[in-house]
Amino acid sequence: MNKIVLLSMALAVCACAKAPENIAAVPIETQSFASMSCSQLNQKDIEQQQLLKALSSQQKQAQAGDAWGVFLLGLPVSSMSGSDKETEIAVTKGRIDAIERRKNQKGCT
Repeated sequence: MNKIVLLSMALAVCACAKAPENIAAVPIETQSFASMSCSQLNQKDIEQQQLLKALSSQQKQAQAGDAWGVFLLGLPVSSMSGSDKETEIAVTKGRIDAIERRKNQKGCT
């Protein structure tokens, strides 16, 4: 019986929301930003950095909710309710990387 409880807990923990810093960026082509000037790229970079900050805050809340859910109910309730922002964070990190690469290609400062 103890093995079943431990296995259930281990599976529930695996389904928990990841820490924002542990989410990898999705590769995005720089072609999406080819027509932008350095000024536009800098503005877009600022916007994406702000979005990442907001999403990371939401992800940390989901992570905490999952921890409590697993502790109290044995279920990652935040992830199950759609509060997990992993995909959005991965895409936003990918955009930031693509913008940085495009800025380097254009020689932006």
